[in-house]
Amino acid sequence: MPELDIHKVLALLPQRFPFLMIDRVLECEPGKRIRALKNVSANEPYFPGHFPNRPVMPGVLILEAMAQAAAILVFHSQGSQPDKNSVYYYAGIDNARFKRPVSPGDQLELEVAILGSKRGVWKFGCTAHVGAVVAAEADILCTVRAVDGA
Repeated sequence: MPELDIHKVLALLPQRFPFLMIDRVLECEPGKRIRALKNVSANEPYFPGHFPNRPVMPGVLILEAMAQAAAILVFHSQGSQPDKNSVYYYAGIDNARFKRPVSPGDQLELEVAILGSKRGVWKFGCTAHVGAVVAAEADILCTVRAVDGA
């Protein structure tokens, strides 16, 4: 599959600034795997407080980037898009490890592979790299659930 630019990413994810964590999809094999990018800018809203003297991307936001890449993979694999009546949720995070700080100017490459799905819960193996160095890895579980319109 060809790359997905930011416009196609925005069509597949409900998140918007400042919580959109995917800038581009490099590859996507529906039903299998995805490679996506997050350009980490010095203008990110969390850097002034995390940390003022040594800005570091919070680990939880790296996990969020993994989940957003996984969401694109699921929606693209199913030929669907999120709608206002559903939300894509975390169901679990296992084996999360943070191996390298992610700082302004880094390009975070996310690799997410489907490990399985059962009763609407998907399991993914995820790795985040900066260059050739692993920054973080985790197994995550996500699901799409209907929400009330009220």
